Amino acid sequence: MLFQEKLSSNTIEAIKSLFDADIVLNQISFQKTRKEFEGDITLVVFPLTRVSKKSPEETANSIGDYLVKNVSEVEKFNVIKGFLNLSFSSADWLQWFAGVQNESNYGFAAPNSGRTVMVEYSSPNTNKPLHLGHIRNNLLGYSVAEILEANGHKVIKTQIINDRGIHICKSMLAWQKWGNGETPESSGLKGDKLVGRYYVEFDKHYKSEIQELIDTGQEKGDAEKNAPLILEAQEMLRKWEAKDLEVYQLWETMNGWVYQGFGETYKALGVDFDKLYYESDTYLVGKDEVLKGLEKGIFFKKDDGSVWVDLTADGLDEKVLLRADGTSVYMTQDIGTAILRYKDFPALEQQVYTVGNEQEYHFKVLFLILDKLGFEWAKSCYHLSYGMVDLPSGKMKSREGTVVDADDLVEGMLVEAKEQSQDKGKVEEMSEAEANELYKTLGMGALKYFILKVDPRKRMLFNPEESIDINGHTGPFIQYSYARIQSLLKKAPRNLNLMATDFELNEKERNLLKILNDYPEIVIEAGNEYSPAVIANYVYELAKEYNQFYQEVPILKEIDEHVMAFRLVLSKMTGEVIESAMKLLGINVPEKM
Repeated sequence: MLFQEKLSSNTIEAIKSLFDADIVLNQISFQKTRKEFEGDITLVVFPLTRVSKKSPEETANSIGDYLVKNVSEVEKFNVIKGFLNLSFSSADWLQWFAGVQNESNYGFAAPNSGRTVMVEYSSPNTNKPLHLGHIRNNLLGYSVAEILEANGHKVIKTQIINDRGIHICKSMLAWQKWGNGETPESSGLKGDKLVGRYYVEFDKHYKSEIQELIDTGQEKGDAEKNAPLILEAQEMLRKWEAKDLEVYQLWETMNGWVYQGFGETYKALGVDFDKLYYESDTYLVGKDEVLKGLEKGIFFKKDDGSVWVDLTADGLDEKVLLRADGTSVYMTQDIGTAILRYKDFPALEQQVYTVGNEQEYHFKVLFLILDKLGFEWAKSCYHLSYGMVDLPSGKMKSREGTVVDADDLVEGMLVEAKEQSQDKGKVEEMSEAEANELYKTLGMGALKYFILKVDPRKRMLFNPEESIDINGHTGPFIQYSYARIQSLLKKAPRNLNLMATDFELNEKERNLLKILNDYPEIVIEAGNEYSPAVIANYVYELAKEYNQFYQEVPILKEIDEHVMAFRLVLSKMTGEVIESAMKLLGINVPEKM
């Protein structure tokens, strides 16, 4: 906040002068002045009454008087209970604005923090297409990576592709049995959708076999273990780990189909990766590490040959790391992946795992195991946990084939954006290419903003119709605000500069300056909390405040050319911060709409 560092020193001086007491910096607490009160910054006085020996109101009034008399930046003050609200002069605000208006990357830290952070997101299985849950995962992980980079860190965006395991074998086995040589080309389906179809096909036949065994008198649990299809899938997994040529070639072919399909979805979502890891590579590293841990007595072997870790002393449970037949589990792979990443990037200080909150226990166990194995960096690993996403129609179930497909949702958003734009006459003067680009910008902006404005930890309901409303708390409302600013600037006189700082600001101008002044702090807060919602809600408040300013304050019709110049430059900087903040969310803004 403006002048906070200077005011902290001034407050220490005030306490010494007024009450003959010494305090240290961490005893002083400033916060933003609440909207309903007059002021630009607020000093929390309650902690200072210990040294003043006076009531909060008396203490606040004494400090306020001192600051007005001794600090040129403080123009006036008011006291609300134990809070001292300080106001700066128009000249000080204008001087600050003159200094930052042309800053490139305003609000961003210089990229020299010295920290290297890896952010993992997406991390799909290669047995089905991406769905609505993956959309939140990708958008959240990508945005957090952008925000951490804006905080000055070197960021590596990555994913672990779960390309092996029993679930992959289910799709492969079903294709072998019922595929009749079908390919993406022959079927006209994206590769990930084709493979996903056979995952559903496996489940359908598997359930039928289970029921048949139950009908013969088996318990459900036994039937699930003894069904011929699951036994075949398990045998296929063993063959894969033994590098059986036929199984391995089929695996490579079907995974190749999936990767091509994933690539199209990632392009539509506007996300990318710097480094890819594959479970088929990392699980071997994990197995080796588990066997080393077994030799050291960190892990133990049960009578059936399976390898476990006992975490009961840490308040957790026992966890299997290798099955009795020697095959690995997810935990084995994740141990290997973490170790491999630190070998690949020795400067890495932190790994951030973007994974749903149903895996919170998994990551507690993973980080604890890595710590027990002696890896110091395990303590800095962070699980960016997020809640599930629902549609008004209800929860998704992938095995039954009722998954909310990511591609379908993206396409639906583009259709929704097209209908809304055409209904409102927004594209009448655009070429077809321009209009199509606008539909994409608005549709993806609506989708991304609606998902990212929610605190990651919360479960959320995604409503496509609500997300596209140009008058709501939405991406299109913010995009429209940006386009409005660009339209205004095109009509403005050229070569405008902020030429004077000797006029009084009105309330709307001051409010905008205060919000713009908050941006660097907002970027830091979003990075510390790993929360794009902090950015999303900030940029909405900025756009909303600007629209009120635009409606109530004359800009091009202002008679005083210095004031008009200021309002236009203020509009320009507001547009730049909107564009910058939306970019941190992975959202583009249109020049016109």
